[in-house]
Amino acid sequence: MPSKRIVVILVSLVIALVLAIAVVVWWQFGFVYLRSYNQQAVFFTGDALRLPSELAQSESIRVVHFWDPHCPCHEETDAHLNYLIGMYRFADMDFYSVQKPGSEGSITPFLAGKLQPLAGLEGMDSVPASPAIAIWDKTGKLAYAGPYSEGMVCNSSNSFVEPVLDALISGRPVHATNAMAQGCYCDWGAAHEK
Repeated sequence: MPSKRIVVILVSLVIALVLAIAVVVWWQFGFVYLRSYNQQAVFFTGDALRLPSELAQSESIRVVHFWDPHCPCHEETDAHLNYLIGMYRFADMDFYSVQKPGSEGSITPFLAGKLQPLAGLEGMDSVPASPAIAIWDKTGKLAYAGPYSEGMVCNSSNSFVEPVLDALISGRPVHATNAMAQGCYCDWGAAHEK
């Protein structure tokens, strides 16, 4: 019969192993990023948005990502945007980004080099929250302005973006420049205090 000391050591090792596995699973599946979720309804309007003249002349679909480096809501959206860039890589489409004015920070590393940064857009003060997206068709007409999706997470299953892009690629007109959505959004107004 094993001594009590060996049993205590074995039980302690098993508990430590179970805890280590739990931590790895927790980390691997992204549960460390869970946070309180304040679902809010936001009305997006994009009628005031204008592309810079050099981009307005392009004959490709233009996609502009509005982002705030301090907004935790971008984690899911950035992954979705990366998926969109890959999915539409052979389409005649250009991807740009606009960082929240007055904010400091870098775009997610896996998006670095995939988006052309813009200093700003005329009318971007009308964007109420981020993450947000604006899409112009091949003629330079604003086709969509609003959120990527509705709800706590952003992916293809609840996205507003893929149907718009698919319609534009197939030559169908889209005009959806106002949208109301409920989800995880950060105010696009004044920059965060440092």
